[in-house]
Amino acid sequence: MEYNERGNISAKTLDLNRARQSLVEELQAIMWYDERADATSDKELKEVLAHNRDDEKEHASLLLEWLRRNDKALDKKLNEIIFKSGELSKLWD
Repeated sequence: MEYNERGNISAKTLDLNRARQSLVEELQAIMWYDERADATSDKELKEVLAHNRDDEKEHASLLLEWLRRNDKALDKKLNEIIFKSGELSKLWD
């Protein structure tokens, strides 16, 4: 992982960045598996790719939960927005 700032980066910030970068990578993997599953005409391969994609969704969810527990501002926003009904435009400031 490359850092924009050099010098005194706290251990907490480094861990948050590790989790965020890992979340990005899990979401990318989900995208790649979706594309590959859509592209193949082999039924069995499609099932394997879909299974692998769903494993990545579990990984992404675990990382998001870790981030929620360790980033108070993110926790606040997730509690305000996630699992709410209605128009999304009504959920932002």
